[in-house]
Amino acid sequence: MMQTIQIQPLTPDAFKPFGDVLDIAGEPTVIINQGLCQRFSDLATLDCVGDDAKTGISLFNSDKRTLPYQLDMMERHPLGSQAFLPMTENAFLVIVAPDDGGKPSIPQAFLTQPGQGVNYHRNIWHGVLTPLSEPGLFAVIDRIGPGNNLEEFWFDMPYLIGPSRVTAIPL
Repeated sequence: MMQTIQIQPLTPDAFKPFGDVLDIAGEPTVIINQGLCQRFSDLATLDCVGDDAKTGISLFNSDKRTLPYQLDMMERHPLGSQAFLPMTENAFLVIVAPDDGGKPSIPQAFLTQPGQGVNYHRNIWHGVLTPLSEPGLFAVIDRIGPGNNLEEFWFDMPYLIGPSRVTAIPL
């Protein structure tokens, strides 16, 4: 039997079990720079494990993906959170799944709105960076340091993510 999962808009409530939505919704924390800049402070819970580890900022430049998109692998980072901040106003696809005994359960797919980013909490299964437009340029805030901070899970039966749903397909 084929599973179908509806793609949903990225909202803080829907995404809360997986991480933080990074955007400028709500009131600014403070107005700075002679009243010309609104600061929205402390939007994510950054988490970094390990004595020799630190939180770093990197730039990722990913190829554009198209829908339908075949999801055959998910990953997670057991030693640190990972935030993706697009450096354009383009939407991107966010795919997450609850843990089911050390492997991802049924994926959920979200579509960001322009100006939104995400912070995946530590140890959350997620798809790879999936920009739907070019350029796929992102600032990434995550753990830098020794240790195995990457687990991958390859599905026996990949999922097909379309414009309005996610469907399991045979290989």
